Amino acid sequence: MGNEEKMAKMEVKTSLLDNMIGVGDMVLLEPLNEDSFINNLKKRFDHSEVYTYIGSVVISINPYRSLPIYTPEKVEEYRNRNFYELSPHIFALSDEAYRSLRDQDKDQCILITGESGAGKTEASKLVMSYVAAVCGKGAEVNQVKEQLLQSNPVLEAFGNAKTVRNDNSSRFGKYMDIEFDFKGDPLGGVISNYLLEKSRVVKQPRGERNFHIFYQILSGASEDFLCKLKLERDFSRYNYLGLDSAKVNGVDDAANFRTVRNAMQIVGFMDHETQSVFEVVAAVLKLGNIEFKPESRVNGLDESKIKDKNELKEICELTGIDQSVLERAFSFRTVEAKQEKVSTTLNVAQAYYARDALAKNLYSRLFSWLVTRINESIKAQTKVRKKVMGVLDIYGFEIFEDNSFEQFIINYCNEKLQQIFIELTLKEEQEEYIREGIEWTHIEYFNNAIICDLIENNQTGILAMLDEECLRPGTVTDDTFLEKLNQVCATHQHFESRMSKCSRFLNDTSLPHSCFRIQHYAGKVMYQVEGFVDKNNDLLYRDLSQAMWKANHSLIKALFPEGNPAKINLKRPPTAGSQFKASVATLMKNLQTKNPNYIRCIKPNDKKAAHVFNDALVCHQIRYLGLLENVRVRRAGYAFRQAYEPCLERYKMLCKQTWPHWRGPARAGVEVLFNELEIPEEEFSFGRSKIFIRNPRTLFKLEDLRKQRLEDLATLIEKIYRGWKCRTHFLLMKKSQIVIASWYRRYAQQKKYQKIKSSAIIVQSYIRGWKARKLLRELKHQKRCNEAATVIAAYWHGTQARRELKRLKEEARRKHAVAVIWAYWLGLKVRREYRKFFRANAGRKIYEFTLQRLMQKYFLEMKNKMPSLSPIDKNWPARPYLFLDSTHKELKRIFHLWRCKKYRDQFTDQQKLIYEEKLEASELFKDKKALYPASVGQPFQGAYLEISKNPKYKKLKDAVDEKIIIAEVVNKINRANGKATSRIFLLTKNNVLLADQKSGNIKSEVPLGDVTKVSMSSQNDGFFAVHLKEGSGAAGKGDFLLSSDHLIEMATKLYRTTLSQTKQKLNIEISDEFLVQFRQDKVCVKFIQGSQKNGNIPTCKRKNNRLLEVAVP
Repeated sequence: MGNEEKMAKMEVKTSLLDNMIGVGDMVLLEPLNEDSFINNLKKRFDHSEVYTYIGSVVISINPYRSLPIYTPEKVEEYRNRNFYELSPHIFALSDEAYRSLRDQDKDQCILITGESGAGKTEASKLVMSYVAAVCGKGAEVNQVKEQLLQSNPVLEAFGNAKTVRNDNSSRFGKYMDIEFDFKGDPLGGVISNYLLEKSRVVKQPRGERNFHIFYQILSGASEDFLCKLKLERDFSRYNYLGLDSAKVNGVDDAANFRTVRNAMQIVGFMDHETQSVFEVVAAVLKLGNIEFKPESRVNGLDESKIKDKNELKEICELTGIDQSVLERAFSFRTVEAKQEKVSTTLNVAQAYYARDALAKNLYSRLFSWLVTRINESIKAQTKVRKKVMGVLDIYGFEIFEDNSFEQFIINYCNEKLQQIFIELTLKEEQEEYIREGIEWTHIEYFNNAIICDLIENNQTGILAMLDEECLRPGTVTDDTFLEKLNQVCATHQHFESRMSKCSRFLNDTSLPHSCFRIQHYAGKVMYQVEGFVDKNNDLLYRDLSQAMWKANHSLIKALFPEGNPAKINLKRPPTAGSQFKASVATLMKNLQTKNPNYIRCIKPNDKKAAHVFNDALVCHQIRYLGLLENVRVRRAGYAFRQAYEPCLERYKMLCKQTWPHWRGPARAGVEVLFNELEIPEEEFSFGRSKIFIRNPRTLFKLEDLRKQRLEDLATLIEKIYRGWKCRTHFLLMKKSQIVIASWYRRYAQQKKYQKIKSSAIIVQSYIRGWKARKLLRELKHQKRCNEAATVIAAYWHGTQARRELKRLKEEARRKHAVAVIWAYWLGLKVRREYRKFFRANAGRKIYEFTLQRLMQKYFLEMKNKMPSLSPIDKNWPARPYLFLDSTHKELKRIFHLWRCKKYRDQFTDQQKLIYEEKLEASELFKDKKALYPASVGQPFQGAYLEISKNPKYKKLKDAVDEKIIIAEVVNKINRANGKATSRIFLLTKNNVLLADQKSGNIKSEVPLGDVTKVSMSSQNDGFFAVHLKEGSGAAGKGDFLLSSDHLIEMATKLYRTTLSQTKQKLNIEISDEFLVQFRQDKVCVKFIQGSQKNGNIPTCKRKNNRLLEVAVP
């Protein structure tokens, strides 16, 4: 293992000087020139080191790719660490600013500058995310942090756009004051916005896009939402959207739209507010589709008219403006002077100007309203004293091919920021020297105050000249403004023009006639004066303001308060330049009250490509950011300064007196150290708390000595470690040997003891065995003696017993022989006595005995051959003897009656009733009606219509208050034509009812006492006639001829109910021909056999007035 590898493994990184790639702090760069500066940045950039220091200033190079240096672990690594303790990082500056605010009660501001695409917006997000991660926790604090962070997506959507240099370029300046309480927890914030580039709404340079929100709505909104906004998803439908860059690689506008809506909800926008905002955006988008055509009036003046009024109509529906009012505002302009009003027509060019001015003002005011609304949500709720950290994310210095009014005021803002940067940097340097008691030497630097004065001077400044020209009566053009500049600023050393009176510029043919050039601190910039006057005026015709104020849309009405006729102000509104100048002055004043922290952002290439470093482009940015000048300012006095404690801790190994521990004060230790190293006195100075080193070479010399000393210490440490390791190993082996020896001796003694113990046990076991066997022999001998005596005695007793038994058997045999002889004698005597009676009664007795035995055998066999208990089982054992024929039949009858009774005993009352009805039907119809066999297997249900459950029959249910025995739909036969009509047949305890099937109205009601007879055929049909008593009230219309699918059930229930109520049997007539009374006439109903066209359905047909013929298949 080499010394360098040993040192690299053992060294802990505690400073930006450790394992440094290039130079981490440009103040230490040697030699200091432009080439070495760029080469150092490139070397670090190639190793993914995108951050470099200039003292306390952070240089950030946009890597155009994701780097794993912003993880939560990195946040914890830089948390509460000294600024120079770790390698350069934006988190180090954020932590330094936050701790100064929290612990030292100093208000902070973080100034992020750089040109478009350098990563300013991402840098501001990283600062805010770091502060959010390291400050306090809690539900309320987390809500404030979330709202502060979620304000970024909203402002980016409405204020950022794709440019040729940046896919997410901020087209407005943003300054956010984050307010903290005494613990360092965020309470809220206030956002200020500067100069939104509203001209982008109506026109974008080639290769650039409009603001993100327009594309996000069209890509991410649902079809229903687009329909409500009267928009279509096709970008080409809208004139304000450039088509050449509508889609951006790597940008998902639909997902971003969902993010914006979610962020608006988190920040605190209500649903109706969000809807109003998107309606205004849709109105701006549709304004670009309004086109005008010229039209001549009678007086010869040109007038503009709207070509297609559909777009205007949809805009008015979105905004709630009267279409005629807005149409007139696009065609006429009203000028008020004192008490007079003059109305003039607008030509096509003026109408387009009015349209674009309205779109720009509408969007710009919407953006300002969004900032105000976000401020209402994120402002601090408490009124306690607050600490403030400001984050400034503002447009960088811009030098394009065509530079106009926007670039002019952006670069003016950067001049002011550069001025305050130099002033605060020098001030901070001077204050530190005074604080540390170091002699202060004046530092020469370029003061750009002369450039700021050229622009902002109240008398002769360019902005003042522009305002004066805008307010001047008469014809005012951009050329007259340039002429005025040539007159006033011609002799200024930083102003150049083709028309300048200074002869040294007359030959400068590279400068066009309509341009002027300013030599900024960052370089020369040429501005085209075209549009300066109009953009500075930023006029919106009063007619359009009043039309917007008349809208029924609450948000639009609030955006144009000057349109209120009751508040007409004839005073000219301030110009855009004067407003921006005042805003910048307020910003500068605010920044001077806070402790500054700087992040200088650099773009490595124009292609937005990773791993590409364009030296020329970076060199240009280094120049206009003044970074070399900043390094020279820092190095003008002392290039490096460090507190005594970390300095002594880092270099104490270079001196024997300070190594390894210094017991005295840290300053005394550093003095001893520097004296020991014989460093010239002019190369360093001792402050009150820091050591100041003048030349970077001295610091690098210390670093080289420290590196060499670390290698020596590594070797020494390795030698000591190896000796310690060997001694430790030896002592461990020695200790192990002692332990092993002791354990072995113990083991050997244990084995010896076990062997002796085992031998003793064996000897004991043998002795005990011998004694036991001896005792056993003695016991066995004694036992055998006892057993021999017992056996002899047993044999003797057995012999005695057998002799006695033999004697007793002999005696018993003799007695038995006497008994047998006596019995035979008595038998002989009885038989001689009985013989005279046997011949007269023996035959009858034998017969009776034989008969009795046969009967017993018969009944026993019947017991085993009995059939099942089912009443329908007709099996019965065969008769064995002819004389038992009557007995066999009677037994069969008795058994059948018995098992029927057993079967009936299982029935419930309901089942008994059903079987009684079935039995009744059998007695009435069996072998009489051909339909009867088919009805045997069908249960009698009665209620075929669920009248109580069906709401259709509610009226019928209410009319019948008795229990319904049967409810069925029947067909009532018309005697006139034989056709059938559906009726509901109801049978109750006292009445028979017929009701209409559709309406439920009762048609006929007949008491059971008036029913005299029921007639039906013997064939397989369902026709039956209900005969009524003559003279009864129900018999007025005659008898009923009906047809039913449940004829057997209906006739049976009618029979049983009538018998139950009247105590008289109802006559059931079964005949293929019977008479039916219809009013005063009697009609014969005759049933015949015949084939039917309708299949198996019987049909009824009227033959004449006295005959109805029913054809049954």
